[in-house]
Amino acid sequence: MLKRLVLRDFVIVTSLEVDFDAGFAVLTGETGAGKSILIDALQLTLGGRGDAGVVREGCSRADLCAEFEPVTPAVTAWLEAAGCAPESPLLMRRTVDGQGKSRGWINGSPATLAQMKELGELLVDIHGQHAWQSLTRAASVRELLDDFAGIDTNAMAQAWSRWRAARQALDEARAHGADLERERERLGWQIGEIARLAPGEHEWDELNGEHQRLAHAQAILDAAQLALDATSEGEISASALTDRALGALAGVSHYDPQLGEVVEVLQGAQAQLADAAHSLRAALRRTDLEPERLGELDARLSAWMGLARRLRRPPEELPALWQGWRRELQALDAAADLDGLERRAERARLDFETAASAVSHHRHEAAPRLAADVSAAMQTLGMAGGRFDITLEPLPQPQAHGLESAEFLVAGHAGSTPRPIGKVASGGELSRLALAIAVTTSQRQGRQGRGTATLIFDEVDSGIGGTVADTVGQLMRRLGGERQVLAVTHLPQVAACADQHFVVSKQSEAGLTRSDVRPVDDEARVGEIARMLGGQQASSAGIAHAREMLAHAQSHARIGIHPDTSASTHQKSRARR
Repeated sequence: MLKRLVLRDFVIVTSLEVDFDAGFAVLTGETGAGKSILIDALQLTLGGRGDAGVVREGCSRADLCAEFEPVTPAVTAWLEAAGCAPESPLLMRRTVDGQGKSRGWINGSPATLAQMKELGELLVDIHGQHAWQSLTRAASVRELLDDFAGIDTNAMAQAWSRWRAARQALDEARAHGADLERERERLGWQIGEIARLAPGEHEWDELNGEHQRLAHAQAILDAAQLALDATSEGEISASALTDRALGALAGVSHYDPQLGEVVEVLQGAQAQLADAAHSLRAALRRTDLEPERLGELDARLSAWMGLARRLRRPPEELPALWQGWRRELQALDAAADLDGLERRAERARLDFETAASAVSHHRHEAAPRLAADVSAAMQTLGMAGGRFDITLEPLPQPQAHGLESAEFLVAGHAGSTPRPIGKVASGGELSRLALAIAVTTSQRQGRQGRGTATLIFDEVDSGIGGTVADTVGQLMRRLGGERQVLAVTHLPQVAACADQHFVVSKQSEAGLTRSDVRPVDDEARVGEIARMLGGQQASSAGIAHAREMLAHAQSHARIGIHPDTSASTHQKSRARR
């Protein structure tokens, strides 16, 4: 969960450090105070978009850091796979300078924004005040249902890609059959031309080397014999003269140490001359004129050069060209194999249908559960008697996302028929439905050990009041027992239910505006609740009402009021009080 958020020179924040606890926390403040500034900072820290505008005026850069603890197994696995130190606590840091350039770190290691965003999605789930807009989009509805059911659609999407590629290959083969055949004939002729020569991979260099040796065989023989005579076999040779020098020094070298060194040098020279003579004799033995072999080489090189000229390629490239054309021909053969392509496309189709059918089964199984849970939540959110439903309609053609479309339906009151949510729900109802769905899915994910450890609601309770607001506060408090919940709210009923309360304020000093966030408790919290109830000047009645509201929220928490308690029960309880 989120333990600490540290900001430096961010928008209108000079320096701020906020510590968070487990449970349900709220941020409140006057209109325009910047209640969402912490949410914006957290989103930026977790890889959100940022530009030079986030840097406080007159400063060189904004610096943000978020600390999370404990670290979940899923996060640890991600850190290890990304090569980051899987330490606890987890530290994510982001800086943005005055030119809009951004840098990020995960546990001290440099990280890309894509990595920070990917990791952030494992840590925090943020529901904005316009979350209801996604309820009318088919893709968002489908993703929400899949997430609720814990469906992994990756295998289906990959199978779809393979099927689409196989169909495209088959369609191209059918549409361009004549062109493919002409290309195959052209390649076949070219391959046949090179195949008659059958050039080896390194043969060109070997042919040239052997041809050079045989073409100059006589010169080699003459030079080797002359060198051998001069070295050791001539009447006056280097070896004989060296022997004579050694004989002359043998009787006197022990009188002069320096002459002894000369003897050693001459003995070394004598050994080297013997080695040279041995190599020269070997060269004479292996060197033959071989006129027939020289003729064969001339013919081979001539054929090689002639083919290279016809193909307009350097001679040394012929072996690679041959191999490349053979691979191209194999690819064309495969592309022109309609039977094989049809079999491949059919196998890919069956694989996709198998994966898509499994996804479809899970969707149909999960849709009634999600509908029932959201319908139950609606009863406590001022929509008593209302009903939520999910319709799954078969698509005319399979798509990458499956075999069906998903749509949310709602009936606002008892006895009415559920209709598409965008056609029958008002703005306030849409906000409440979005809240009901967010709470429902988050509760189930928390019980199943899925989802993020921190859930943030950014003014999703707009358009709500009265008993419904009281219920929303209890819903969030109960959800805070399973996951860390942070809410930006303007409702005193919701704020009264929080385990931790922060107040956002804005002051002007020396012509500059500065924002601050501080935790409140006891009388300070009573005063903030009273302000939310009655505006700037809290009356004695407002203070009393705030105390009663806080006591009421605490008593509900102690006796374990559940979010599925009906609205009528809440109303009766309030009437008795």
